[in-house]
Amino acid sequence: MDLERHAAEQGWDRPLGLYALVPTSELLAAEPALASLLGIDSPTDPNELTPVEQEELPPDVPLEEALGSILWPEGVAGCALVMERLVVKGSDETLAADEDPTTSDKETEEIRMVAGVLRDGSRHCAMRMRGHDSEDEVLNGPDLIPALTSALALTLDLDEN
Repeated sequence: MDLERHAAEQGWDRPLGLYALVPTSELLAAEPALASLLGIDSPTDPNELTPVEQEELPPDVPLEEALGSILWPEGVAGCALVMERLVVKGSDETLAADEDPTTSDKETEEIRMVAGVLRDGSRHCAMRMRGHDSEDEVLNGPDLIPALTSALALTLDLDEN
């Protein structure tokens, strides 16, 4: 949910964001100067994770293909993805990338999805609709976007069978 709040602070119409989730204590041990940048004065909870933004995925490669080429190193405890999509209201259908929403007869809603998966198999998602853009209207739960969390789990080499 912290990552969703961070995305909300940045506003809408942002590119897709991919994050490695790393144990904060290990990150600070490797890079002590980050403690002051992150505003951390004392040792952190060993379960606390810090999202580390990755380079942008190639815009000309489909998301499924781009995620299929990623395999995180063992030091990464999990990963998260933040993305915006136009969905057809009342369905789980998204508009095709080449479909112009202004010429479509389908009523659409812009949404921001945040999905995260950890190596232990746990997952969490959040979804904010642009038409209901307030923190108290953010939907969240572990199974909100199962196709996306399954794709992220594969980047961690988790068995999805």
